[in-house]
Amino acid sequence: CPGSNSQAVVTQEPSMTVSPGGTVTLTCASSTGAVTSGHSPHWFQQKPGQAPKTLIYNTNYKHSWTPARFSGSLLGGKAALTLSGAQPEDEAEYYCWLYYDGVGLFGGGTRLTVLGQPKAAPSVTLFPPSSEELQANKAT
Repeated sequence: CPGSNSQAVVTQEPSMTVSPGGTVTLTCASSTGAVTSGHSPHWFQQKPGQAPKTLIYNTNYKHSWTPARFSGSLLGGKAALTLSGAQPEDEAEYYCWLYYDGVGLFGGGTRLTVLGQPKAAPSVTLFPPSSEELQANKAT
């Protein structure tokens, strides 16, 4: 039994960022102690306007639709979701779920932002005055 749920709180990082192609690890902690395989950690991904979908179940098992770049593990007494080689489409909210003595509890979610590519500096285009402006002496 992974512990009582009567006072359990599941904690996640509120937000994290990653560069495209980079690696990031999201964690999920339990207020009752170390997270173990007995908590059957699950990870869900939710994008705006879409229903959540399960990425990882039972610590490290993947569904057929889970991209290979996602992996689950136990790390330092927490459940962990590692994303290796982040893609722009990975920007989403990620929720963990832990099992406690017959009850499942969700964490508050981690908002993952995939940083955009560097934006080009603004450019300035100069246009010559029109013939009308020249004739009217209004060229500036």
